[in-house]
Amino acid sequence: MPAKQPALTWMEPGDPFPAPSQAWSQTTAAPGLLAAGGRLDVDTLTSAYRQGIFPWFSAGQPILWWSPDPRMVLEAARFQLHPSLRKTLRKFIKTPGCELRFDTRFSQVIEACAGTHRPGQDGTWIVPVMQDAYGQLHQSGLAHSVETWVDGELVGGLYCVAIGNAVFGESMFSRQNDASKIALAALIAFCLQHGITQVDCQQNTAHLASMGASEMTRTAFLAQSVPALQLPSPDWKNAQIDWDVWRTAAA
Repeated sequence: MPAKQPALTWMEPGDPFPAPSQAWSQTTAAPGLLAAGGRLDVDTLTSAYRQGIFPWFSAGQPILWWSPDPRMVLEAARFQLHPSLRKTLRKFIKTPGCELRFDTRFSQVIEACAGTHRPGQDGTWIVPVMQDAYGQLHQSGLAHSVETWVDGELVGGLYCVAIGNAVFGESMFSRQNDASKIALAALIAFCLQHGITQVDCQQNTAHLASMGASEMTRTAFLAQSVPALQLPSPDWKNAQIDWDVWRTAAA
């Protein structure tokens, strides 16, 4: 039976975040919930991500801020490039008209992610106000899209937040088989090229686990993230993928 829920901090715009350690525990009805209110602007979002906090709420709810413990994280070196995906990548790389792009259609990617039906979810947390907020974050150079294109059509992709050398995955979509997995593989290859050691995945799902993600404590996650936040950011706009980071991935 869930424990009695503690009082939830209400934030006015401009208020500092509570310490992540104050987030609700696993024994409550909403593990990881930290605060409500505030606003979704670039400064607030940047401050949140720097502290391992992210927004997640549905239509009709106030802005809700989360810092779960444990945290789902995909370490770049442990990404599971399964034989079927390796085969798909080889074919994609060699097929005319197939290409990967970074940051050319961010608004289309986040809109497609919002419109993707996910089992067990009623509606989407990527509500219009979230799309607008992350669009502003993208304009500020702190949010990016990785896009899978086939014959001039956007068929899959993902978007993420990146501050310094810390990457926080947000959502993906696919309109063709494996299109989102190709985009994720490209993101991981980019991370390996630039010494980015992990991608935050926030919540545990079977799909992420199958790709090599695993849980770590909030303390361990922050211990790895904070130093990465201080490093120079790689050039996302002119990103080039070197598939040879997996040696035989493009062979």
